[in-house]
Amino acid sequence: MAEYIKVIDVSKCTGCRGCQLACKQWNQMPARQTKNNGTYQNPPDLQWNTWTLIRFQEVADKDGLKWLFRKDGCMHCTDAACVKVCPSGALYHTEYGTVGLNQDKCIGCKECIAACPFDIPRWNRATDRIYKCDLCLSRIQADLNPACVKACPTGALTFGEKKAMTKAAYKRAEELGGNATVYGDKFVDGTHVLYVLPEKVDVYEKLPKKPSVPASIMSRRPSSSGRTS
Repeated sequence: MAEYIKVIDVSKCTGCRGCQLACKQWNQMPARQTKNNGTYQNPPDLQWNTWTLIRFQEVADKDGLKWLFRKDGCMHCTDAACVKVCPSGALYHTEYGTVGLNQDKCIGCKECIAACPFDIPRWNRATDRIYKCDLCLSRIQADLNPACVKACPTGALTFGEKKAMTKAAYKRAEELGGNATVYGDKFVDGTHVLYVLPEKVDVYEKLPKKPSVPASIMSRRPSSSGRTS
């Protein structure tokens, strides 16, 4: 089975939040009351019912102030710390290399929250379960693009086989020039979500410069569930 990845070209993102809404609608996640926190980013962070979030960031450069938009969500690591620490097999690698989540097996231990180098899984007190993006596994299995990719109006999100998409990401970074770079394939044995970043990595808030599996769990074996659909 071929591995698939999603590429996020940050240079094409307009912050429309179409992907954020499409994710919530497809996964039937309930809305919650929000409030003005002084920024355009709403909600202020990922939540158990918000698996995709557009991060709004204002930065200054030689030309003045400008906006940076970044779609945040599960990176679907190959060497996935969450899979390593999950004692119930709720988190697992799918046949596409992505990280799936079987809600029926989740015991709410929250080990994955502490382990994830990208700070992604979120816990819901009411259900005592963990929630995160599964890259629309049911859609992929039906030969459809993830909901976020389908909803993107600018082409900032694309999806396809790993080799071709990685090549396309590097080509795009070369076209952008300057400080543009590809982020994701050099960490945790490669992520199944890649960024094309027009700025240096350290410019982007809440994007770890060198994400890795915590040393305390590096020696642990993946859960017995293995690569399951």
